[in-house]
Amino acid sequence: MTEPIASRPYMPGYGLLDASQGTGLLPWSWARERLERSHDYWVATVGADGRPHVMPVWGVWVDDALWFSSSRASRKARNLAGRPQCAITTDNAYEPVVIEGEAELIDHPAAIAAFVSKTNEKYGTEYSIEFFSSPSNACFRVRPAWAFGLTESDFTGSPTRWTFSPGTS
Repeated sequence: MTEPIASRPYMPGYGLLDASQGTGLLPWSWARERLERSHDYWVATVGADGRPHVMPVWGVWVDDALWFSSSRASRKARNLAGRPQCAITTDNAYEPVVIEGEAELIDHPAAIAAFVSKTNEKYGTEYSIEFFSSPSNACFRVRPAWAFGLTESDFTGSPTRWTFSPGTS
């Protein structure tokens, strides 16, 4: 993966320091570590009627993308089928990472097997590939178009936005 471009986000009224002050721009490795170790992720989608929907999911960071599953009948899966754009956050409000991208429905057995293996390893579960590839469940992969992170302990000196070139995330 090509490293994303880091910059200070535009946040008027928050008193952000210049990128050379405070903690400075956070490295992408900082965000990736938090994406890998987060236990839960919050997935935000938008329905056909424009209503937002946010739900927690288990997930794994694999090959520079966040993978998660859902019932195909769930509101989030139905929303993603119509509008694949979504935002996902980690579970730590003191060092959050937010990614935005498009959810891709994954149905390739080898890709699902890799997801199942990583999920079982991370959560201590024993799911089978059949569970995630059944007609009632869906596997999604979200490659970030951009990401955002900060540390609560240096709120004005750490906010960082990472922008990914198309096809590099």
